[in-house]
Amino acid sequence: METTGITILGLGPGNQDYLTRRAWRILNTAEEIYLRTIHHPVVPDLPAGLRKHSFDAVYDEAEKFEDVYEQIVAEVLRLGKRPEGIIYAVPGHPFVAEATCPEIVRQAKRTGIPVQVVEGISFIAPLLTAVGVDAFPHMALLDAFELSKKHMPPFPPSSPAIIAQIHSRMVASEVKLSLMGVYSDDFPVKLIHAAGTDQEIVEELQLFEIDRSEHIGLLTALYLPGMDAATSFEAFQNVIAHLRAPDGCPWDQEQTHQSLRPHLLEEAYEALSALDNEDPEAMREEFGDLLLQIVLHAQIAAESGEFSMADILRGIHTKLVSRHPHVFGDLVLEEPESVLLNWEKLKAEERAANGNSKASLLDGVALALPALVQAEQFQLRAGRVGFDWPDIAGVYYKIEEELAEIHTAVGKINQSAEIGDLLFAVVNLARWLGIDAESSLREANTRFRNRFSKIESEARAQGRVVSDMTLNEMERIWRAAKNKPL
Repeated sequence: METTGITILGLGPGNQDYLTRRAWRILNTAEEIYLRTIHHPVVPDLPAGLRKHSFDAVYDEAEKFEDVYEQIVAEVLRLGKRPEGIIYAVPGHPFVAEATCPEIVRQAKRTGIPVQVVEGISFIAPLLTAVGVDAFPHMALLDAFELSKKHMPPFPPSSPAIIAQIHSRMVASEVKLSLMGVYSDDFPVKLIHAAGTDQEIVEELQLFEIDRSEHIGLLTALYLPGMDAATSFEAFQNVIAHLRAPDGCPWDQEQTHQSLRPHLLEEAYEALSALDNEDPEAMREEFGDLLLQIVLHAQIAAESGEFSMADILRGIHTKLVSRHPHVFGDLVLEEPESVLLNWEKLKAEERAANGNSKASLLDGVALALPALVQAEQFQLRAGRVGFDWPDIAGVYYKIEEELAEIHTAVGKINQSAEIGDLLFAVVNLARWLGIDAESSLREANTRFRNRFSKIESEARAQGRVVSDMTLNEMERIWRAAKNKPL
């Protein structure tokens, strides 16, 4: 050995021809070696007489990978304190898909144990050769175990990706389910087995087939080609930034937060219209238009140093995680009502922590909301803390009371106030019935528009205008339209 302490040695992808000269020299002069796993293709070709120990038993005994890594690190550090030190050998390169090596180096430096790292060829290099691609400019590298725990891929779909350590069909199945959050079932992929060895196999498959491969083993990885650039959120941000740049669009360049207000509102309503019509194609388009407004505002803010898109994402990410301790923590909440009560409690705690404990529970309801939506939000928030009717009978009584008060109200100001109270009570009834008042009124508006258009069509068919028709004529056409499905 060249030094005492800890020598971390990369064994390459699995063919002895890929062992570096330095690694081979150290192995030929060593008496013993500790292998992270003995199940590596190059192990049988190591120098004769070299005593081999492995940590495979740790994998068999530990319940979690974290426990495995912790135990291996602790043992390597202990052995590294011996006068003869330790050679710890790992597949590939010590700092590519090797969780133990960086931690060993970090702790060894802290405790004063000498460390040397003997480079090895990573499995990535022959894998890229096998699929015939270049890793640059933006390939994603992922661990299958980490990806399998996620509901969505944590990288832009425009980037090609290598997903390593797909060591079983179960892992392949979990990876497949995560990827199908973005990619279609028939998306073309490649499974690469034992890259850089004499047993190398490359399978061209569709995504849904990957967990059916008979060749999956310890040296299996998945290559996922990238989609087109337009599928990337980052690419979309770049388009918006370009529009705002000196060589961009004159109209976009002059926009401000205030000038874009009507566009944001318009796009929101158009998205609602698509939802009302249950039109998926329109939803897709209108959600894109709404997203454009959000990203444009973020770009304007970034240019003026107010905040960035990263700040927006960090803020909402933190808020969602902190307000869902029953999902991301240990709190047990099984009923939606309990979730909402806890949500308000957490918001109150946040206000207190921010020195805003005197703020009203209703302050978070935007004043710019449509009146029906705002009323419903006020009622929902008050109801969560117990300010509500004990049953729906009280809601019906309140509507009758408000209607009676309209009859006795004198003057426009009083009549306006009583009509407002009646509308507020009707919104409360809708809430109790589980009906969205705003959507309900929008649907009623649509019915009115469609039925009134029948009257106009009939008038045109008779060569008349609507104003020439009698009320009875219009009423007859209205009733006929009402009795037909829209």
